[in-house]
Order: sequence, then C-alpha cells, then structure tokens
Amino acid sequence: MDRKVELLARVPLFSRLDQRSMEAVATLAREVAAPAGTVLMREGDPAESFFIIVAGTVHVQRAGLPVRSMTSGGFLGEIALIEQGERTATATCATDCVLLVLGRFEFERVTATFPEIRTRIEAAVARRPHAGDRSGQRRSPGGLPG
Repeated sequence: MDRKVELLARVPLFSRLDQRSMEAVATLAREVAAPAGTVLMREGDPAESFFIIVAGTVHVQRAGLPVRSMTSGGFLGEIALIEQGERTATATCATDCVLLVLGRFEFERVTATFPEIRTRIEAAVARRPHAGDRSGQRRSPGGLPG
C-alpha cells in the first residue's frame, strides 16, 4: 500500500490530504498498468470506474473526434459516475500508463468522506463536455454550454 500512497501523493487531486486520509484512499484504489492502445472507457457505455493517471498519456475522443490529451495527475470517468449516466467520451491509453482505479462504490465512498475531493471533481465536471453537449463545448459552472 505504501506505493499507492506515494502515487496518490503525486496527484494534485489528492496531494492536500493528510497521511491518514491518503492511506484510506489508497486502500480503496487499485493500481493498474495499461499498455498503449488500451481502451479505458467507451462513449455510451455504463460507468463503472474512476481513473487517476499516475504516469502516461490518455487520449479522449467524443464522436470519434479528439477532445483532449491527459497526462500524469489527470483524472477521468467522473462525469458518468456523478451524473449516474453513460460515458460521455472514449478514453484510450496513447502510451503505456500507470493508473489508480476506483470502482463506483469506492468512488462514492471517497467523495462522501472527503468533501474537498468531491468539490474539486465537481469543478472539473462543470468544465467538461457532457453527454447532451454534442457540440463539444465546455460547460460553465452553471451547467450551460460556455
């Protein structure tokens, strides 16, 4: 578990947690090595997991078009988990990746236990395109395309 704590400490989303809290999150997370080409999620699929990128690059696409590239410290999969909907994008490892993964239950425990983590995740949700946003526009904090 010490390795997972060390990995979490490098991720901005979790870096402000104290040691004990970091250990609690690490207990819930699974470390996964994903080779380049691994599809982490497909647009339209049900949400099962939240991914934290520890190392590597993940490309995100919507409707087959590139949306963004994410690297170490980034996270994805939160929109469908929070909104209890379908995946809003397809995410594929562009390079070999090391990820920390929280399943739906573990994600809900972390966000319920650590309000500051939930607040930071919700801020990211507000900035990212959602399922109904076919234009790919970002959303303003009020939830309208912006």
